Amino acid sequence: MIACLSSNLPNLHSTPTAPGQTTSEPDSKPQAQKLKSSPQLNRWSRARAVRSGRKLDRFGHRSPQSSVNFQVRDRDGVDLEPERISDGEDNVEAMEGKSIYMVSDGTGWTAEHSVNAALGQFEHCLVDRNCAVNTHLFSGIDDVEQLMVIIKQAAKEGAMLVYTLADPSMAESAKKACELWGIPSTDVLGPITEAIASHLGVSPSGLPRGAPGRNFPLGEEYFHRIEAIEFTIKQDDGALPQNLHKADIILSGVSRTGKTPLSIYLAQKGYKVANVPIVMGVELPKSLFQVDSEKVFGLTINPLVLQSIRKARARSLGFRDEIRSNYSEMDYVREELEFAGRIFAQNPVWPVIEVTGKAIEETAAVVLRLYHDRKHKCSMPRISKRY
Repeated sequence: MIACLSSNLPNLHSTPTAPGQTTSEPDSKPQAQKLKSSPQLNRWSRARAVRSGRKLDRFGHRSPQSSVNFQVRDRDGVDLEPERISDGEDNVEAMEGKSIYMVSDGTGWTAEHSVNAALGQFEHCLVDRNCAVNTHLFSGIDDVEQLMVIIKQAAKEGAMLVYTLADPSMAESAKKACELWGIPSTDVLGPITEAIASHLGVSPSGLPRGAPGRNFPLGEEYFHRIEAIEFTIKQDDGALPQNLHKADIILSGVSRTGKTPLSIYLAQKGYKVANVPIVMGVELPKSLFQVDSEKVFGLTINPLVLQSIRKARARSLGFRDEIRSNYSEMDYVREELEFAGRIFAQNPVWPVIEVTGKAIEETAAVVLRLYHDRKHKCSMPRISKRY
């Protein structure tokens, strides 16, 4: 049946039948095959949940008799037997909470980040588990048969499908299959691609990244990004202060304010980043005050949060709680933050960014907006890029 769905899906449509109604069909009517469960997909779902830190010891309360019924026709218009997707027969293990399946013909970055951004609007119920959600990413799906297996599994689990499929025929197959099986779905890529095509007056290629015909040679931007990453790694934690003038962005702050991960994140976007730690009793490099002050950014954080982060860091290094250390003592934490604050006050051109509760991506967005505002002297905050 998967093969039938794969080849005929664009021509399939739902045909409602009334209870007890029979239809006369020729003797040569093809027999519909039972769609079997996919143990591999079940394992993928479990592995995804484990990586997300979710428990698997409780299951959703789904009726063993729940099923999805539909009637379809093949290319010749011959009615096929209604397919029944049953949860009970295949003993599919369902995890607690609603499921969201993310399907992509590429890496899945766009689908995953779109879903995560949307889930951010539901933190008020996700935190206390009133509306727990399990997300499952399926990347590199460039075959209709694979797509149908995943959609069938989504129907079994009562999941929602979010997809980014560059090939219009694949996207249309996903849309029709979801309509057929009653699966809520969202096409993330299609509407914006159509809008841009209309705006430019040019048809899209319909090819996913990495597909034959899209093998672009490595350009200058790629090598610039690699160079930025190499530079940033060498400049980590105050190393090679004589090279600060070569950096696009310089981050400064006390220990555990996220300087290194923020530096690496920005480097992957092509920015050469150096970070300089502020430590009481250790003199800052003179070159920090000699470079263009508009590319220096200060990072600060709430003292309670910083203390908890430092305690966790100390435990990860093997220090027991009984061993007292100034590094994570509240008095020392406050004093060090005040010391950093005085340095920031003496250099008012340096923007000071509060990183408490911010993801790396959020802090990076603030840094880049300020960086580009200063670089281009923009009156309206924006990050400009020419393609």
